[in-house]
This record gives sequence, C-alpha cells and structure tokens, in this order.
Amino acid sequence: MDGESDSHSTIWSRLKNRLFRHDDEESLEKAILEARADGEVEPDEESMLLGILRFDELQVQDTMIPRTDIDCIPDDMPLAEVARVIVASGHSRIPVFRDTRDNMVGILHAKDLLRCLIQPPEQQPLLTEVMREPFFVPETKPIRTLLQEFRSRKQHIAIALDEYGGTSGLITIEDVLEEIVGDIEDEHDIPQQEDISPMGDGIWHLTGRALLEDLQQMGVNLASEEVDTIGGYLSMEAGHVPAAGESFSLNGWLFTVLEADKKLIRLVRMEPVGRSAEDAGQA
Repeated sequence: MDGESDSHSTIWSRLKNRLFRHDDEESLEKAILEARADGEVEPDEESMLLGILRFDELQVQDTMIPRTDIDCIPDDMPLAEVARVIVASGHSRIPVFRDTRDNMVGILHAKDLLRCLIQPPEQQPLLTEVMREPFFVPETKPIRTLLQEFRSRKQHIAIALDEYGGTSGLITIEDVLEEIVGDIEDEHDIPQQEDISPMGDGIWHLTGRALLEDLQQMGVNLASEEVDTIGGYLSMEAGHVPAAGESFSLNGWLFTVLEADKKLIRLVRMEPVGRSAEDAGQA
C-alpha cells in the first residue's frame, strides 16, 4: 500500500509545476501530453490523468452499452432458463423486459435467483416476483452525477432512457470507473471485436458501431449531422438497413456489408475503390 502511495506522490510531483502554470482545461491536457512525451509520466498514468480531466464532459450516452447489445431476459422466462442465460453471459445482474426492450421492468440479481433455485420446483416464485425495481436515468445525465447516485443509492446498474422514454442503453458502475482507469476485466469478460480492424492490403473490417469520426482520422471523409456510426450512415444512404452483399462507393472507398439483420448492420468490409476490379482481373 505504501508503495502505491509513493507512486501516486511521484506522479503528482513530476506534474505539479507543469499543471499549475496553466489555468484552463485545454492547457492542462496539453501539459499532461507534454509530460508523457518527455517521459515524465508512464502511458497508463497519462491515460488515467486524461480520463479524470475529461470526466466532466461525459454523459451516460457516451459510455453506455447500446440497447441492441444489452443482455436481457423477458419477464415470463422460467427461472431454470434464466439461470442458463446468467451462466452464459457471466453477469451478476441482468435487465428484465416486458414485450420489447423499450419496456424494461426490472433487474434480476443472480444471488436472488440462487435463493429461489434451492427451493422445490413447485415452490419457486415467478421471475416478476424476484426481480428488483430498475434504476432509470436520462441518457444526457453527466456520468459524474451518476457515479454519485450509484454510491448514494447503493446501485450498480442503470437503464438509460431517450427523450421519448424508450430504452437507449445500459450503464454500470464499472463502465463509469473504466472512463478513468481503463478496462476492468474479470474472468467472465468476453473479448470484444474491435470496431475497426486492419485485414491487410488496405482492407478493413468495420463493425456497424464504428464511429464516423474515427474513420475521418483515417482519411475516410464521411460526415453526417444525423448519424454517428458507419452502420447508421450506410442505412441512411440506402434508405433501409442494407442486407449482406450490398455495396456502396463513397468518397473513394467501397463499403460492402458482410453481416446484417433486419434491424442493423453488424460487419462491413472497407477497401479503396477499384481494388475489387483489380483483384478480379488478376484472378
């Protein structure tokens, strides 16, 4: 413990002269980046400092798990099947919906379920009798405020609502803390697919969640006031959710949908326009 305290003291002592010469957030961020470039702080220290600095700017919608990615269960699911879902997902808490994901009606805690499963089958209650009240928050709530509410309410999970009262996502106390300290992984975490993955020879695979602003940093000039992701952009271009195999030539790049369902695009291949024709000519 003493070693950890000494480490923190060293970080701040290296930074204090730089930081207190600046009086605005942009300059503080620049000072941290300069300190990293000069070798005065380590990469993980830089990441944490920047996370703290940018914490005030973040809202629930910047950090939450989107509705389409939430692991959840219907309120009429038998408890034995619920147990299998919880084991497969690795979650200790799971949202419960009625009819659609827009209507979240509860949160089931795994420890509450265990108490029920040790009872004889004929005495086991319904899922709706075991679940707890959900904690709802607007998607525009600052995550600093949410962290305080998590602590005061002794809550670990919240359902984010859009302006119409529909479910827009889910956020946990772990998600909030990861904005400062980086990814917190446990034995149940499944590695997530990178949103932008290089495949070699100028070819990229993108999940439908890949952000347009990240693509712009790669020189892919796509911008929109209406959508933020490549999946949303291609759906907007097509006027519908494109099916697997549909292609779009946009600003020098060819986008081919590899995986999609009726609601959203899951995987896209991105390559420079003309590459496919060249490959066909060589075949």
